Amino acid sequence: MAQELTAAVFPGQGSQVAGMGKDFFEQVGVSRMAYEEASDALSWDVAAMCFGDDDRLHLTEYTQPCILTTEIAMLRGLSTLYGFAPSIYGGHSLGEFTALVGAGVLPLTDAVKIVQCRGRLMQEATPIGVGGMAAIIAEGLDIKALDDAIMDLSLDIANINSTRQVVISGAADALPEAEARIIKAFSDNKGVRIVRLNVSAPFHSRFMRIIEKDFASMLQENGKGWEPKKAVNVTSNYTGTFHTGLYEDLIQSLTLQLGHTVRWKDNMMVLAKAAGNIYEIGPGRPLRDFFKTLDINCQSVISLSSAQRILEKV
Repeated sequence: MAQELTAAVFPGQGSQVAGMGKDFFEQVGVSRMAYEEASDALSWDVAAMCFGDDDRLHLTEYTQPCILTTEIAMLRGLSTLYGFAPSIYGGHSLGEFTALVGAGVLPLTDAVKIVQCRGRLMQEATPIGVGGMAAIIAEGLDIKALDDAIMDLSLDIANINSTRQVVISGAADALPEAEARIIKAFSDNKGVRIVRLNVSAPFHSRFMRIIEKDFASMLQENGKGWEPKKAVNVTSNYTGTFHTGLYEDLIQSLTLQLGHTVRWKDNMMVLAKAAGNIYEIGPGRPLRDFFKTLDINCQSVISLSSAQRILEKV
């Protein structure tokens, strides 16, 4: 049965690029309508920000609705052009909201307003420069050893992205000590690398928990008309498995996702167990490489030309 199902997965913040989705906007009517729908909801021109030379595209409160809108515009375009109809969905961090829209849990108009608020709250949680993030890259990463190395520092494991990449997040001034400890803890692994990430806040760390109450209230104010039962077809970053379909659990999982570990490796495993075909939909293709570390095939659609090459064969 699994071989008959298709999964769609969506990357999150960091995948944005100027011009993203423009080919869909110009050539596919339903995709253009998605940008117009989001613009009406937000009272600013999403397409203009995505396609122009606007530095605000890289500001979190604008980045998040722009990525989400682009991914939904692409998904709708693929449905119209190729009959693309996923049965299950997953998304990395911000991408989880795209997945919920794709699955019919909440409308695009609600989602773009929610993620703009989410982005603004995340940025306001800490002053710029106070927080930082770093990717730890090595074969066969031992999560417990990594957690032990940073246990008494103001840092948390933010993302378990794959078998060979974990991201830590928290106080920027704690990163040098953490890096020294990690190098020592993994001294037998000569291939270990640590890459500082160019981010404006320490996402998915304890520093985000200050905004959980405000974000939960905002979700509850907007969520009464949602269809949470459909969320059973969407993976939760917080739990690592599929959402339960209960409204209260959905609100809690989306809220706690802010300040806790994104369990993307677990998400990939349950998606692969449920579906025989996995497609990454979005302006970039970071998730494809994460799936590769688990020997799972994931094809990435980042443009109309790539869609034609990949989906016309299906």
